[in-house]
Amino acid sequence: MKRQLRGTVAFAVCGSFCTLGAAVAQAEQLVRQGWELLPVMSYAASGLNTRFGRADEWKARLETLTGHRVLDTLQDVEPLGPRQLARALVVAPCTGTTLARLAAGLSDTPVTLAAKSLLRVGCPVLLAVSTNDGLGASGENIARLMQRKHYYFVPLRQDAPAEKPASMVADFTKLPETVALARDGKQIQPIFG
Repeated sequence: MKRQLRGTVAFAVCGSFCTLGAAVAQAEQLVRQGWELLPVMSYAASGLNTRFGRADEWKARLETLTGHRVLDTLQDVEPLGPRQLARALVVAPCTGTTLARLAAGLSDTPVTLAAKSLLRVGCPVLLAVSTNDGLGASGENIARLMQRKHYYFVPLRQDAPAEKPASMVADFTKLPETVALARDGKQIQPIFG
């Protein structure tokens, strides 16, 4: 039986290494639901080995899951929007650094240029935030992006209030629902307790 394809989404991962597993688990859910994913990796995610895994292992896992080569250069991601290669961009996890670049309009990394490429043709960009300063310096960037057209947020909350009082993290299990709603121009409730 051939499964019905729901559309193609670029799925970008950034260097919030402790949440890569949760993000990739939701990428698996999207594939099961019929989405075709084009994997994108930030420079940090594609180049740094950490206690949470080796970069080449994460890259291989994404390529196996999606059946596509990871896009990890500016040249790879630039055509996503103009050639209509994807209908949306998911950034999961989206770090504070990536939030700052997006809020400032910078497109100097594979993830931020993928966003610019898709925004230029009116496609949604979904952010699954994971940052230790979400209630600090990154808070103003979250607020800026919440006001902009075509940006959608996976619901987020404080991570560990006692140990990391400014930390915010998305509820990655809400990612598939956020994708489905954003396709129709709707935002799921972005903040929860």
